[in-house]
Amino acid sequence: MSAAVWGIWAFASVPKSSAGGVKDDFTEFNTEFWTKTDGYSNGDMFNCTWRGNNISFAGDGLLTLSLTSTSPGEFDGAEYRSLEKYSYGKYEIRMKPAANPGVVSSFFTYTGPSEGEPWDEIDIEFLGKNTRQVQLNYFTGGVGEHEKVIDLGFDASQEFHWYGFDWKKDSITWYIDGRPVHTATENLPSTPGRIMMNLWNGTGVDSWLEPYDGKAPLHAYYDQFRYTPDQSSGK
Repeated sequence: MSAAVWGIWAFASVPKSSAGGVKDDFTEFNTEFWTKTDGYSNGDMFNCTWRGNNISFAGDGLLTLSLTSTSPGEFDGAEYRSLEKYSYGKYEIRMKPAANPGVVSSFFTYTGPSEGEPWDEIDIEFLGKNTRQVQLNYFTGGVGEHEKVIDLGFDASQEFHWYGFDWKKDSITWYIDGRPVHTATENLPSTPGRIMMNLWNGTGVDSWLEPYDGKAPLHAYYDQFRYTPDQSSGK
């Protein structure tokens, strides 16, 4: 990530507090900052059950989310999320998504009715049908339809790159390898959310994801994460 674009921040070596900048190189499961979603399905478009066992660490700084199948038509996905909620600031991930029609690899912030709050979300999503593109989106009070598809100029599933967004009170700017690619300024989310990554297969959304062919296992890889709060927003 270009320091000229993103600035230079002092990060804690291990994530501990939402009050300061944090990072994780994914050398191990950090139970002080993250949790593994396990044992339930979101329903609707998600054709999988979240399984904690589908989250693994290589030991050399690589978090792997897996999509697996234990029987025909039954699938298990993976979701990794922060224990706490975070607000305005810069969110960055270095990752490689899964490439296969019908699946999504993601990095996003989220809160909603399950948290007793409005549905506010900021998304970076890779649709496995075309990993030479990334889809950006956000929701405010459950209202979305702010999708923006960006042509990457490379296949994201073949090499690691940095993706991120800078969330402020009056704007959200998304970045790829330190380069701004899209900015939104209208009807923005304001509720702190959990930092999340997941890999899942869809159902009933073929016009969006294309049909899932049942191929498994599939994997999405994450090797660095960074968050620094935006002090100027006063929150």
